[in-house]
Amino acid sequence: MTGQPRVVVTVNPDGSVSAETQGLLGESCLDYVAVLEDLLGARTVRSAYTADRDRVATVVADEQHDVDRA
Repeated sequence: MTGQPRVVVTVNPDGSVSAETQGLLGESCLDYVAVLEDLLGARTVRSAYTADRDRVATVVADEQHDVDRA
């Protein structure tokens, strides 16, 4: 995954608003729902998870091992 997490908000011709998070793994996208509701003065009518919900971030550690050379 590259880039910063973002929320793409679309205002539809009928005045309804839809939003999709990008670059957010797991259920961290849910943190943005309340923020959007407050900003828009609206409430969520329908929501669904993207494939990113089931993905998790992994951290690769750079390990150094000391080896006794006898």
